[in-house]
Formats: sequence, structure tokens, C-alpha cells
Amino acid sequence: MLPKLLILSVFPHPKPTQQKDLFMTNYDPLFDISGRTAIVTGASSGLGITFAKFLAHRGANVVIAARRIGKLEEVSNQLNQQGFSSIAVPCDVTESSQVTDMFDTAEDLFDRVDIVVNNAGQIAEAGTVPERITDEMFEQTIRVNLLGLWFCCREAGQRMLADGKGGSIINLSSVAGLNGMRGMPAAYQATKGAVSTLTKSLAASWADRGVRVNAIAPGWFPSEMTGAWIRNSSFRKHISANSPMGRIGKPEELTGTLLLLASEASSFINGEVICVDGGVNSSTGLPFFTEEMFEYMEKAVPGGLAKRIRPE
Repeated sequence: MLPKLLILSVFPHPKPTQQKDLFMTNYDPLFDISGRTAIVTGASSGLGITFAKFLAHRGANVVIAARRIGKLEEVSNQLNQQGFSSIAVPCDVTESSQVTDMFDTAEDLFDRVDIVVNNAGQIAEAGTVPERITDEMFEQTIRVNLLGLWFCCREAGQRMLADGKGGSIINLSSVAGLNGMRGMPAAYQATKGAVSTLTKSLAASWADRGVRVNAIAPGWFPSEMTGAWIRNSSFRKHISANSPMGRIGKPEELTGTLLLLASEASSFINGEVICVDGGVNSSTGLPFFTEEMFEYMEKAVPGGLAKRIRPE
């Protein structure tokens, strides 16, 4: 972990811009987040980049965090060159000391953190059937998806409660964590189910002191984690067939829900897990993985990790 002062020198950043013309200021005040500070974890790829850019374009000071420093710098520099306010902070969310340093850095620059988007996630056992998941795979998925998210929630909660100004914590769950889903990675499903329950628990505990905790449960969206599956024509066809809307989602289709939960428009919404999935969770359909898809996985995943154990 880089010392905090070194982080500040390595990643130059502007102070919050006063150029109001950079932002669309005719938004409904309920949805206005300009001048607020948001942390987005897992912001070096996929949905994290989408969230960070969206919040910056809405006028927030954005702290983008992840382990991959080079990509973070690229995203932050792009935003700053456009006149928005952001800083890149390297952070491994599975290390609580690094999470503390990340919040310290954010507060040193922007006074306080108002919004936290816990987006960092991993599928360590991608393509592996449950009976072949190793200890290391299961533990790593838990460390990133649940323990790392908990460290960020705890740090945010402590600070938001201490200054009495409240805030909004937005966790990324998944429709895969709401029910058992045939063929989906078991550890991933377990951790996302835990994220949904943790969200409700923290919301119930902190609501009376002004801290709201909600979650977004995306369905199928293109990302670094899902890319290999979505690029396969058989997978994509089956995924689309399982969706009442007949397609996968577009990353920008998550930003409306993100803004709702980040802003005062959701001032009386707490402890909710909002599905953004094209109606998948509200409908019943085919088992998720077909035999054709299992056969493809067995060929595509090395080491026999996708080969189901059957009676001899």
C-alpha cells in the first residue's frame, strides 16, 4: 500500500470545479448530486467505469478506486481533462487498512464522503461446477465480494454516523444472488445473496441516523466478468431467450437507478435491493444452463473444472 501522501503526489487532481456550466444544472433538485463526493470501488473496468463517469458528469467529486493503478489513472485523467473532479486512489478492498486510507484521502481532498458505490467484485470460480470449486476459489470470492464490501460499508457508516450528516451507501448485488440459478458459480451466488441481506441489516441499523443503505441487483450486462459468456453466441442467445425483454442490458441502463439511490430522490428508500434485469427475476423460464451450454463449458474451461460429476 502506498503511503497516503505519496498517493496524493502520484495522482494529481483538481479541487472541486466551480464551472457550473460543465454540468446540466436544470435537473430536478431531487436528483442533484453536484458538489457531493462519491467513492466508486472496482472502477478500473466495466460497470465501475460507467458509474464513475456518470457521477462525475452529474457534478459529483468522484474518488475512483481499484487495484489496477494504470487504468485508474487513465479514467481519472480523462475526467479531469474534461473539467470534472476526480482522483484515482489504488485500493485493495480486501485490506481494511487500505480502505481506511482511501476514505482518509477522499476526506482530505473533498471534506467528506456522501456516496459510496461498492462495485468491486470477482468470480474466482468462473466456469467451475460446485463440486469442483477449490477452497481457494471460494475463499477469494468471499474476500472480495463480501468481506471487502463489508470493510467499505463499515468505514463509510462510521464516518457518516459520526458527523451526523448521513449519506448513501449503494451495494452491487446480483439477480444471481436472489435465487438458486442452475449453472451459475455457486460462491458468487452465495456472496451476492449475503450482500443483499447485509444491505438490509445495515439499513435497519443506521436508518434512524440518516445513513441509507440500498443495493442494485443487475441481471446480464456486458462487463469484464461476463464478457467471455456474452461473446459466445449460444450463451447470448439463451440469455436473451430467458429475458422477458429479449436482450441483455446496456451499462447505461443501470445509471438511472444509481442516481435515484445516490440522490435525495430516494430519501425514504432504505434497505431495498432493486433488480435491473429486464424482468428476469419477476418471471419464470427455462433452466439457466442448457445441456448444450454445459457441454460448451466442459470444453472451454481447462483442468476439468466444468465437468460435472456423474455416477459411474
